[in-house]
Amino acid sequence: MLSVSFTPEDLLGVTFATGPAPLMELVLVTGMAQRDVSPVFRRWQHAIRAGFPQGARRLLELVSPEATGPMFLDPLSHGLEDGLDMILSAPTDTVRVELERVCRASRPVTPWIRGLADRDKAAWQDLEQAVRSAYASFVAPSWSRVRSGFDAERAWRTRFLAQHGIRATLAGLVPGGHWQGTTLVFDCLKHGEVELTGHGLVLLPSLVWDGPPLVAVHEGAASILIYPALTPLPLLGPRDGGDPLSALLGRTRAAALGLLTRQLTTTDIARELDISRSSASEHTKALRDARLIVTERDGKAVRHSCTPLGLDLLTGTAAAP
Repeated sequence: MLSVSFTPEDLLGVTFATGPAPLMELVLVTGMAQRDVSPVFRRWQHAIRAGFPQGARRLLELVSPEATGPMFLDPLSHGLEDGLDMILSAPTDTVRVELERVCRASRPVTPWIRGLADRDKAAWQDLEQAVRSAYASFVAPSWSRVRSGFDAERAWRTRFLAQHGIRATLAGLVPGGHWQGTTLVFDCLKHGEVELTGHGLVLLPSLVWDGPPLVAVHEGAASILIYPALTPLPLLGPRDGGDPLSALLGRTRAAALGLLTRQLTTTDIARELDISRSSASEHTKALRDARLIVTERDGKAVRHSCTPLGLDLLTGTAAAP
């Protein structure tokens, strides 16, 4: 269980990131390459592992399978170059504190990490090369899809916020989120207690992360909450400027939601979309977790249909210019 305690100032200061953070996504990809992932990510993970550049493997010394690494490694940058500038100019005291924290929690202390702590020029050149190599292999080729998916996610969450308020929005970021007073609780295997600092919270969806929410607490600045986007990167096809609902949910999942304006079974959905029953079941689970459909048992049959939120999403995107 992960709990995040809010002050009134934090609740009043909740905002969405204006765009995806490339180096944050890079750190998350590095974590995903090492962890057990959900079925939807397995083929993508296999490609990441097979194509992990030799020059990028230094990142594995810094980033755990839980995607926890030194905070100077994943600044909220707009691109690679400004992000690298922030990494390379991180204060030495900050670097040492963060490396000590990461090594104490999950990473062995290697000679290279000692070199980073001592500001060894060769060690920092290795780090820059690792970031550049990983970015070129994993982030740059899919950046247009990441950006498109991020924009769709942000638009939908912002609309949800306007209709349902901040508490429902935060609790709905992942299945099982709920409030205990002014503490937001996520039901997950990761255990932790986070106290925000009164400087607000930036919501940052990730298209390459399927783990529990991650919170980076910053003293004197807004903290960051990273959560899995509704539609992960492997389900997004090439960006074509078409249906905005497909950009948010992925083509197959959007089509399934469209079918469920009438009540259908999982078998019905599989037949109409020409997919396997197990795939149809996976899509209905994701739509149900997002509160876009409800599932009812009718004897031996299980039937699905849109919730008012699902219908509202369908009609809203249909009316979009």
